[in-house]
Amino acid sequence: MAKKANIKVTPPGPKAKQIISKDHRYIATATKTSPIAARRAKGVQITDVDGNRYLDFTSGVGVTNTGHCHPKVVSAIQKQTASLMHFAGTDFYYDVQNKLAEALTQLTPGNFPKKVFFTNSGTEANECALKLARWTSGRGLNISFIQAFHGRTMGSLALTASKIVQRERYFPMVPGVTHIPYAYCYRCAYKMKYPDCDVWCAKILDEVYFNTFVPPEEVAALFIEAVQGEGGYIVPPKKFLQEIRKITKKYKIAMIDDEVQAGFGRTGKMFAMDHFGVVPEITCTAKGMASGMPIGATVFDAKYDFSVTGAHSNTYGGNLVACAASLATIDIIKKEKLAHKAAEMGKVASERLHDMKDKYKLVGDVRGIGLMQAVELVKNRRTKRPAEDEVDKILELSYKNGLVLLPCGVSGIRFIPPLVITEEELNEGLDIFEGALKKVSKK
Repeated sequence: MAKKANIKVTPPGPKAKQIISKDHRYIATATKTSPIAARRAKGVQITDVDGNRYLDFTSGVGVTNTGHCHPKVVSAIQKQTASLMHFAGTDFYYDVQNKLAEALTQLTPGNFPKKVFFTNSGTEANECALKLARWTSGRGLNISFIQAFHGRTMGSLALTASKIVQRERYFPMVPGVTHIPYAYCYRCAYKMKYPDCDVWCAKILDEVYFNTFVPPEEVAALFIEAVQGEGGYIVPPKKFLQEIRKITKKYKIAMIDDEVQAGFGRTGKMFAMDHFGVVPEITCTAKGMASGMPIGATVFDAKYDFSVTGAHSNTYGGNLVACAASLATIDIIKKEKLAHKAAEMGKVASERLHDMKDKYKLVGDVRGIGLMQAVELVKNRRTKRPAEDEVDKILELSYKNGLVLLPCGVSGIRFIPPLVITEEELNEGLDIFEGALKKVSKK
């Protein structure tokens, strides 16, 4: 079969360089990872302004789960824009928003009555959850985890503990957040081994923190990612999440599940928490929710609803066009069985990445679930010293050969292609990655 990736000119090409130069002049410094200036995309393929064709193993940072420009999503957007694009759903009414809210209450974990607040992003969804928990409980403290990423706005940033660069120079944070170690078994904070540890990283919350300096009766919420995203695609033991849930129930603390990166079929189920038999009070989502349109949602137990109008609001949340795209996205995920496909393709990816671990000492760990896979690179498997320079070299070699990847965690590389990816495309991308890994690795 013909290869899907095709590099005509070493990126960045001349046209891309012009765009990059103007970007540097006019656009605020952000988190650019590769010098790729995209022109169009379809499915798993991205074509840049110089005619280079790449396999996108980033899904636009976890967004295009249904693939780029899925025709049903494009059609839904076109149809909605032709009739009405905006009328402020927080102040007025329209049925496309109601339909999406109803769908989300049915899809998210939990069979209790739920309500939805629509946002424009994941960080806004977490901000809303933070306010809901504090408003309803009257409590001021919150718990989050080291390696957690919940966003960059000031409330969400107080919960985030992924990278120093995200927090430095922003003190003071929103007060009242305590961070504890996550179940990062590869780099256990307590130097223990699972299962002999009996998930001490969960039990320490009740046995130490709540008995020394964090009054549990003053904690409004515990924010958690069922699978940590930016922190390194860390999949915890099932028992860890179940023990955390047990503790939060004991003290009537709201569990807030951040599914911004893991939701909408990415892990092989609609939401990552579905793998663990745990039901949170509040689920936050965004990214894969509308295949590229900016939208997020906070889905919560109806008892947490604000009791007065005006306690929280926005202007663009639940925009009609984004809602239409989201309804189309949900329909595609269901009809094309993309969650099941993610589970199957995830097995293929995991097997290949584990084979690479056997061949290359640079690979310290392979982990993931569904099409949310990652490798962690280390200079020495015994000391686990992060191989950050090698990550950068592999990312560069990969895009120069037609594969777009993103880093994550301490020294990780993530593999999050659109869920519509074929096995042929998946293996082609992994071949490119292995070629770069082999070139950089010293065996």
